[in-house]
Parts: sequence; structure tokens; C-alpha cells
Amino acid sequence: MSATATAHPAQAAKALRAYHSDINQDALIERHLPLVRTTVDRMRIYLPAVLDMDDLYSVGFTGLRSAARKFDPGHGTAFPSFATLHIRGAVHDELRRMDWTPRAIRDKAKKFNESLGGIEHRLGRPATQAEVCAEMAISPDDYEALLDEIKPASFVPLDGEAYSEESDDISLHDIIADDTQKSGRDELEKKDLLQLVIAQLKQLPEIPKKVLALYYFEGMRLAEIAAVFGVTEGRISQIHTQAVLSLRSFIRRQESPAGAA
Repeated sequence: MSATATAHPAQAAKALRAYHSDINQDALIERHLPLVRTTVDRMRIYLPAVLDMDDLYSVGFTGLRSAARKFDPGHGTAFPSFATLHIRGAVHDELRRMDWTPRAIRDKAKKFNESLGGIEHRLGRPATQAEVCAEMAISPDDYEALLDEIKPASFVPLDGEAYSEESDDISLHDIIADDTQKSGRDELEKKDLLQLVIAQLKQLPEIPKKVLALYYFEGMRLAEIAAVFGVTEGRISQIHTQAVLSLRSFIRRQESPAGAA
């Protein structure tokens, strides 16, 4: 039998595997299409209103398609979690390409964070809107407009770098440190910081505390949370932005040498 003749079964088997692989990918994509809208909608709280959400849904779909292509069930990761990582990463990459946070916005966010951090460092608790207004010498209306402007600067997704079209090997181990490799001191410091953050959360005013709980722990959408409080989605977004920036400011202070002393 010739070498050519013996090669045909191997080539046919390879083609069959590729065919079934394509079918599996298509099935994964079709089954998890709603995940694109759900994931992108949950990112809206950080996004400026001028962005076209349909464009972002399309970008999110490319993330889902990439996830279906790269998914390996043998790694023990559930596909929805894997796909969400890729969808968020795809949208984040697109926003970065768009340069969606101009320098002027970053400068305003920096000034706001400095004012917020200064108040909270002096008082030892989360700042109120009135206190931030007084510190920055702005009116309540200007304060709310400022929060709307700088909310994109508060968007720093932990998994933003998890997606890349150039790489076929993407693993959470590339992004998240292996807990088993942490020293006892690292673990103790992490637990101490977690306890401090929990304590800081408890000091938040009741409405911001509930907004964070409903958004992050109950998985509610902005519109649903707004309906609970009888306010607009924009107002919920503003409350979320200050609460998140307050917590991040607190964490930075704790992790700085001065804060750790």
C-alpha cells in the first residue's frame, strides 16, 4: 500500500475532529449568546452614556467567539466564567483602543481622589457628598456632573488583561497569583486588609452600602436598583462611583507604607 493511500485515513480523521470541534464551538456560542448582553450591561455602570452599546455588544460577541475557540474543559473551568473573562477583556481592549478616558478626565479623577482621600484620612471614615463639595469648592450640581465625568476612570477591571487575540494560551494563573505560593505573612496581611475593607464598608451611608450589595452580591441591574430606591439610573451610577472610589482610596492608603505603619 502506498504512503499516499495510508495518509488518507489520518487526514480524514483530522478533518472529522475539526468538523466536530467547529460544531462544539458553534453550540457553545449559541447557548451562551445571552451572556454577552448580560456581561456588557453590567459594565455600563462604569461607561460614559455617549458610547454606543450595540457596538460594545458586537465587541463582546468577538470575546465570546474567542472563548469558544480557546475553551478547554479539561482545565476544570466552567465555560460561563471563562467566557465572561473574554467578553469583559474584549470590551476593555476596545475601550482602550478608543482612548475613552481623555487626559482631562484622568486629571479630574485624580483631583477628586486626592480630595476624597484627604477628607477620609483626616476623619477616619467615608466622606459625604457635602464634605467633598466643601473640600473642592463646588456645588452639589457640579459634584454630580463631575461624578458622571470621572466614572470611566473608576473602571479598572481585574480581568481586563485576560483577553488577547494574539495568544491562544490564556489562564487565570497568568493574572491571579497562586494562593498556595503565598507566605504566611502575605496571607495574614491579606486577611487583615479584608477585615479593614469590611469595616470600611460598614461605615458607608446606608444607601451606598445597599447599592453595592444589590449590584455586586445580588447581581441586580442599574435599572432594577434605581426602581428599588425610586431614583434614576444616573443617580445610582453616581452613588456607585463615589462608593467605589472611596473604597479604592481606602485600600491604597492601607497598602501604602504610611498607611501600614
